[in-house]
Amino acid sequence: MIKVALFAGGDFPRSINDDFDYQVGADRACLTLLEKGLPLDLAVGDFDSVTADELARIRQSAGELILAEYEKNDTDTELALKEIFARFPQAHVTLFGAFGGRLDHMLANLFLPTDPDLAPFMRQICLRDACNTVHFLPSGRHRIVQDEGMAYISLMADSNADLTIRGAKYELTPNRFFKKKIYTSNEFAGKPITVQCDSGYLLVIQSKDRS
Repeated sequence: MIKVALFAGGDFPRSINDDFDYQVGADRACLTLLEKGLPLDLAVGDFDSVTADELARIRQSAGELILAEYEKNDTDTELALKEIFARFPQAHVTLFGAFGGRLDHMLANLFLPTDPDLAPFMRQICLRDACNTVHFLPSGRHRIVQDEGMAYISLMADSNADLTIRGAKYELTPNRFFKKKIYTSNEFAGKPITVQCDSGYLLVIQSKDRS
């Protein structure tokens, strides 16, 4: 399985491990990669947020450049993901910079699986920053293991589906149920959590407080 790092326009991590086989920049994030001395295997975007000189630098440095039309149906991040999965259908993609920038872009990143072209790959996408990891799960029954260093887990169905949460500190069962859009600040109880979501898909957010 190829491991891909995709960088978007939000907050960049302070440090990035080198455990990636392929690195992709979406639009202006390409410049940040180059400024940090990181490889840029693929650059994707309409590059409306860079100057002509900066685009020339990206073009010269990138292993491959995909220059999109300014008027398009996808965000640059969505387009980059589609390009990645077209090349590597089995890839596991870690998306950095998904948070901390424009709010509309952050929401688009949290709802990536609503795009029918990306939905089949939802389990292969992870959004990550210093305090959060976000995974996507299709409807059904799933076993969730605690991510290293994370203290809390929050769960949200993209649809109006009811959730069942078992094995967590705070369980949600038919006998102990209340309806919310997002169930926040739950915790692991020393074992994996089992969740059931009968329609749509599930956002699984593991997080910790800022140090």
